[in-house]
Amino acid sequence: MIKPNEINEKWIKASIIGTIWAASEIVLGSFLHNLSIPFSGNILAAIGIIILISVSYIWNEKGLFWRAGVICAVMKTLSPSAVIFGPMIAIFSESLLLELTTRIFGKTILGFVTGAMLAISWNLFQKILNFILFYGFNIVELYADLIKLAQKQLNIQTDILWMPIVILLVIYSVIGFLTAIVGIRVGRKMLETPRLYHSFTEFNIAETPPTEKKTDFNYSILWLFADVAFIILSLFLLNFYSWIFWSFPIIIIVTIWSIRYKRALRQLSKPKFWTFFVIITMITTLIFTRFQSEGDGWEQGLMIGLQMNFRAVIIILGFSVLGTELYNPVIRNFFLNTYFKQLPLALELSFESLPSMIANMPDFKSIVKNPVTVIGQITSQAEFRLVEIKKKIPPKVIILTGEKGAGKTTLLRRVIENIKAQNVSVGGILSPRVIENNVTIGYDVVDIRSNNREPFLRISDNQNLETIGRYRILPEGLEMGSEVLLSENNLLNKVVVIDEVGALELHSHGWAGNLNELMRVSNCRLLLTVRDGFIDQVLQKWNINREDVYNISEFDHPTICKMILEKISQG
Repeated sequence: MIKPNEINEKWIKASIIGTIWAASEIVLGSFLHNLSIPFSGNILAAIGIIILISVSYIWNEKGLFWRAGVICAVMKTLSPSAVIFGPMIAIFSESLLLELTTRIFGKTILGFVTGAMLAISWNLFQKILNFILFYGFNIVELYADLIKLAQKQLNIQTDILWMPIVILLVIYSVIGFLTAIVGIRVGRKMLETPRLYHSFTEFNIAETPPTEKKTDFNYSILWLFADVAFIILSLFLLNFYSWIFWSFPIIIIVTIWSIRYKRALRQLSKPKFWTFFVIITMITTLIFTRFQSEGDGWEQGLMIGLQMNFRAVIIILGFSVLGTELYNPVIRNFFLNTYFKQLPLALELSFESLPSMIANMPDFKSIVKNPVTVIGQITSQAEFRLVEIKKKIPPKVIILTGEKGAGKTTLLRRVIENIKAQNVSVGGILSPRVIENNVTIGYDVVDIRSNNREPFLRISDNQNLETIGRYRILPEGLEMGSEVLLSENNLLNKVVVIDEVGALELHSHGWAGNLNELMRVSNCRLLLTVRDGFIDQVLQKWNINREDVYNISEFDHPTICKMILEKISQG
């Protein structure tokens, strides 16, 4: 269960976006791959980019794209496939490219279109890099020789070496362009008809622990380093020695991996793997036979083909075994002490949300028939889920409490001065006591930013005014205070102050509505004063932690100021 205030709102939003993206990868990915639909990877990437672009119309914080990409990539490890690094790298790279282009060009049509085209085109570059990584630079020479052979057979005079790649790049770019247009349309439609979308689905938010991979595997840091050493040794032998020296060690290494890591055997059992093995070997032998004048050209081709395939075996299985060892809890806990310390908390939210997201994911046919509306319905779950999460995480509130007349407002003024001195923006209201002839006759409302002042509570005989205790509520003061505390008027404030939360608010009057709204939609820190007689009721009503309460009778003013500033600096 997530502890209060441990996760910031940006990571919460990234968690929601990443989970929606991961749900589409899991549900739609299985459908596309099972039917072997061409460009299925591009279609999934396009749906992911559409989700990122459309949600950015309601959440425009910087850094959401790459954070959502990290979360979706990590959740991709739920896939039963033994090869997870490729899809994980692709997902993160796509989100990062969209993040970079929107940082450069802004979240504009140009930024979205450029980012989407680069993100979708990344799949082509990654496929090329994968081939080079798996088979070495021999695959580049093989490709070049094949193009030369085709050019010769077709009697083409111009150089067509880059033509297949350029054609594919154009296709990928067009898909990226269309992706951006759909994402922009979905985002704009969400802004125009928010209520239609937000009522699309309901979540069953259960207090359940995050989904974990259940396994009895004996993780080992030593085995992790040993696996890395095995990969390096194998590649070294393949690059610098003949098959007599590398074949036997590689067979031993693969055997060791197959015994310790059962999931590594899945790749060796796939027909696709052996089909590529045969095709690469045959093509290499053919090319060397055609282009080598010596009689042993076919032998060289055969050996090079086998070398390329053995390299692919090492890389594919090596990444699989490394992925297994990286599930080690020791390694995952390491992130808690790094810049990514919020990532495990965000993943906890994601794993909790994933079943509901998957259950509400439409089928692929529905998306094809009406992509804008259906994907809009998918992404509209984001705001609904954000509200649900915020209900479960206690608000960021600091309370100064003490007896009546103990000097809470005076101390609050000093705290505000200290906050402003740290260049932290502060808004909200003060409720100073109004005294005549040493008698308290009421309270005023003061706007902290403008210093505008209105009477709020007064001793009065006017029977038409609402009462609180022995005071009457003046509508002018109530109206001004409510206006100052509107969430849209505090978007730029890091701290919002509400002085004297008490009986009115506990009965859902006064500033109760503003307080509820600020807790629900704002990311600011709330600083309240509450009379000690009301403190227990306030904590219970708004689910506030007692550790965030400071009694002014227990600390001197400098100490309280220091503690509050430290609390605010934590975000």
